[in-house]
Amino acid sequence: MQSFKEFIKANKDEILALQIIYNQPYEKRHLTYEMIRKLANTMKKPPYNLSTEYVWRAFEQLEKDKVKNRRVEFLLADIISLVRFGLHKENILTPYQDTIELRFADWLVNQEKAGNTYTNEQMEWITMIKDHIATSLEITVDDFDNVPFYERGGVVRAYDVFGDRFNDILDELNEVLAA
Repeated sequence: MQSFKEFIKANKDEILALQIIYNQPYEKRHLTYEMIRKLANTMKKPPYNLSTEYVWRAFEQLEKDKVKNRRVEFLLADIISLVRFGLHKENILTPYQDTIELRFADWLVNQEKAGNTYTNEQMEWITMIKDHIATSLEITVDDFDNVPFYERGGVVRAYDVFGDRFNDILDELNEVLAA
């Protein structure tokens, strides 16, 4: 997928999201949904005219054995996976949501090893938080004013469910899942 790689190379110093992915160690980057949206919009413009779906399909054709099948629709966050794969920072092109699921499973195992247990209601909230990060790259307290959190009582209920640990859990899940 030469045009995509050319796009990355030509814009690595111009687009903040590419600067972060290209130059910073994986653990230290902090991408936002807005950054990725700007990256996607720039990709779609001439002379590249690239969409996430188009680039993904091209990689599927060119490197079939290195591309995981998509089970769901394309998400804006999949651009992160495409860029990392295009830069050879990942050997397998994996949907971003799948990456989040793997990190979440690891986090749960580590929580259990550390002796941290969660009630069923806490796990429901944690799962909603994970799902939000998978589509929006991060979560903030303000996001609890929106669906699905608002429907479950919003930030007030989240504080009731987690107590003093609420902010720590948000920070930890942002760090671990969206790293």
